[in-house]
Amino acid sequence: MDVILLERIPRLGQMGDIVKVKNGYARNFLLPQGKALRATEDNKTKFENERAQLEARNLELRSEAEKVAEKLEGQTITLIRQAGTNGQLYGSVTARDIAEALTEAGFSVGKAQVMLHNPIKGIGISEVGIRLHAEVETNVSANVARSEDEAERQARGEDIMATEREEDEVTAEAFFEDAGLAAELDEELADDENEAPAAEAEDEA
Repeated sequence: MDVILLERIPRLGQMGDIVKVKNGYARNFLLPQGKALRATEDNKTKFENERAQLEARNLELRSEAEKVAEKLEGQTITLIRQAGTNGQLYGSVTARDIAEALTEAGFSVGKAQVMLHNPIKGIGISEVGIRLHAEVETNVSANVARSEDEAERQARGEDIMATEREEDEVTAEAFFEDAGLAAELDEELADDENEAPAAEAEDEA
């Protein structure tokens, strides 16, 4: 389907461009969201008559988005989730989760504006892109942790999983050291037990 773009669409074109898109993309997204018109002769004339108004409206929306972007830039949202000892989440953090967390923090961000190509599946801090307008993007940090304390440690730059691996290694070393010491004690006890009957035999003799 050929459509006239009413705003800049990334990887598609600029306002006023006539582009060919898949029918489903046009019907399910571009047309209902007011981002494009079918490229009929009537709509081409309509667009040219309203072009100045559309451009003015686009500038207004971009200006508003830029103000929000300034406030959003560098923001960190904390998401507490259950996870295994390897840091793997029981589930995942999606674009909807990011949008809801930002909304709770006082920012009006929709799921479609969150540029999260793949869900977050492990604890840690991830940078997430937010598209506030076709020409305005910013980034926030998603701090995913198993507790508030863990989130604070990650915010300070600590690699939680690396710390836990080190602790596990220390515990394992201590276990093997204790096991080695126990084995030595067992050997000493066994030697003492073997020496006792020999000593008794000498005394009897």
